[in-house]
This record gives sequence, structure tokens and C-alpha cells, in this order.
Amino acid sequence: MQFLNQPAADSDEAWWDRFKDLLDDQNDWPTRYTFKFIAPAAHLDELREVFGEHPVRVRESSEGNYKSVTAHLRVSSSKEVIEVYEEASSIEDVIAL
Repeated sequence: MQFLNQPAADSDEAWWDRFKDLLDDQNDWPTRYTFKFIAPAAHLDELREVFGEHPVRVRESSEGNYKSVTAHLRVSSSKEVIEVYEEASSIEDVIAL
């Protein structure tokens, strides 16, 4: 998985540390956090599994090849946010927005 604005070469631990710091600076925990992803239609079920029983909003691309997934979760820390992104990163061709 790659973040839309994340350079491909900068996917190391330092990037995640900066992201964690940014999350902590901009959020008061616990909070309701919005996750947004784009995934190939073939991987939609895998991405839904990341959110378990939490409801997600799915929108289809104009040609139906891709799905956008939005979920709002109550999280207690930046660590929980990063765990969701890390789990989603195991799904082929997923992009985090």
C-alpha cells in the first residue's frame, strides 16, 4: 500500500514515525478517525475485512474497476490508526488517501 502523497522510496520506518507524530499533533485521543482507501474491485472483500463489523461506505469507479472505501472508527491512539494502515498495506494495489 502506498499513501497518495507518499514518495515510493520513503516507505521506511522514519516515514511512519513522522506520520505518528503528525497524528499525535493533530488529534486528541480518543477520536473518530476517517480512513479512505482505493482498491481494485477484486480486493474489496479483503479491504472490508480490515474494518471488521464497522460499517464502510463503498463507491464504485465509473468503469467499476476500482472501489473507494471510507470508514469512520473510534480510535484511542495514533498506534491504532497505524495498525489499520499496516493491515491494509498487506492487500495488493491498495492506495490510502
